Amino acid sequence: MLGEMIRFGIVGTTATVVGFDAKRIVRNGTGLGSYGRTLVNDLAEIQNLQLRLYAPDKGRDDLRGQISDRPNVAFCYPSNIENRTSKIAPRSSLLASYWRTRGIVGDLRRDGVQIFHGLSGELPVGIRKSGIRSVVTIHDLIFLRHPEFYHWIDTKIYAWKFRQTIREADHIIAISECTKRDIMELGNVDESRISVIYQSFSPRFSAKVEPESLESVRQRYQLPKRFMLSVGSIEARKNILLAVKALAHLPEEISLVVVGRRTKYADKVLEFAKKQGLTARVRFFHGVPDDDLPAFYALAETFVYPSVYEGFGIPIIEAIGCGLPVVACTGSCLEEAGGPASLYVAPDDKRALADVITKTLPGAEGREQRICQSQDYIRRFRGTDVARQVAELYQSLL
Repeated sequence: MLGEMIRFGIVGTTATVVGFDAKRIVRNGTGLGSYGRTLVNDLAEIQNLQLRLYAPDKGRDDLRGQISDRPNVAFCYPSNIENRTSKIAPRSSLLASYWRTRGIVGDLRRDGVQIFHGLSGELPVGIRKSGIRSVVTIHDLIFLRHPEFYHWIDTKIYAWKFRQTIREADHIIAISECTKRDIMELGNVDESRISVIYQSFSPRFSAKVEPESLESVRQRYQLPKRFMLSVGSIEARKNILLAVKALAHLPEEISLVVVGRRTKYADKVLEFAKKQGLTARVRFFHGVPDDDLPAFYALAETFVYPSVYEGFGIPIIEAIGCGLPVVACTGSCLEEAGGPASLYVAPDDKRALADVITKTLPGAEGREQRICQSQDYIRRFRGTDVARQVAELYQSLL
C-alpha cells in the first residue's frame, strides 16, 4: 500500500507520471545520490511531467531537502514500515528491502505511474509484467570489469541484480560510452536498447564562492595554504596512493587534500605517507557537508583523480566547473568526463603524474587556456540538456 505521500501541489491530468527509485536520493550524499537529485530537479522544470520519488524511508532530512519544492514533485513511502527514518529496525529494514525489490510494483500500478526509472542500476522484479514501462540508469560495471576491488559475495549479488535488471528494462541509460561498451560486452545487450546520456552536475559548482565562505572553510578544516584536491571514496580502486607517491616529486609547499568516505585502504595510504615522511602533507576529510564542497574546490590549485576505473567521474566535472585544471588516469571513461584539455597518465606512473600536476599549478604555461577549454567542454553536461534527453526518452517509450 502507498503510505505517506508528501505533496507539494497538484498537476494536471495530462501530465506523464514518472516514478523513481529514490533510495539513493534520500540516503547518499554524493555519487548516485547527487545524480538522482540533480536529474529530478532538472526534470521538475518540465511542466508535463509528474514526478513521484519512491523511497523505503525518509533518509536524511538535508538530502531530501535538496529536492526542489515544486507542484509536480512528491515523495512516496511504503505504509507497512512504521519507522520511516533511515535508522530502522532490522525487521523493518527487511520489509523495506522487499518492498523496493518487489512490493513497490503494486504501489506504482495503483498510483498510475506510466514510466519507472531506476536511477542506480536496479529495477524491481516484475516491472515488465506489470505493463509499466521502465528505464534504468547503469553507472558502471566495475564489479564485473574489476572484481578484485570487491568482496566475492558482493560481486555475485551485483551480477545477479544486473542480469535481472537488463531483463526487466525497456531501455537502458549508460552515463558514458565506456559504460555502454561494458553493458554490451558483459551483458550481451543489443546497442539499440542503450542510450548514452551523460550525467549532469549541480549549478552550485559553477557559482562563485564568496571570500568569507572560503576563509571560513579554510579555518574550520585547517586547510593548507597550497594543495591539490581529490574527491571520492578513499578506496583501492580510486588509487589515491598514486597521488601520494607523486607528492614526493612535487614542491614541498604542495599538500594533498582528499574528501571522501574512508575505508581500510586509507590506513595503507597513511602508512606509506608516514614511511616517506609525507604525513604532514596528506589530509583526509570524511563527512564534509555538501555545502562546504564548492569551497574546497575553490581553494585548491589543481584537481587529481587517479582512479583505476570509473563509469563516469562526476568530481572531474565539478572541479572544472569550479575553475580547476584536472589530472586523471587513462583506461576507463575519465577522458570523456574531462575532455581533451585535461591531462591524463597511466594509473601506475607516479613520475608522469607528478610531471603533469606540475603543468597545472598556478603560473604554469598553458594552465589558464586549459581551464577555459575544459569549461567550454563541460557545457555538454549542463542539466537542462540532460533533462531534455531523458524526457524525450520517456516520451519515446509511451
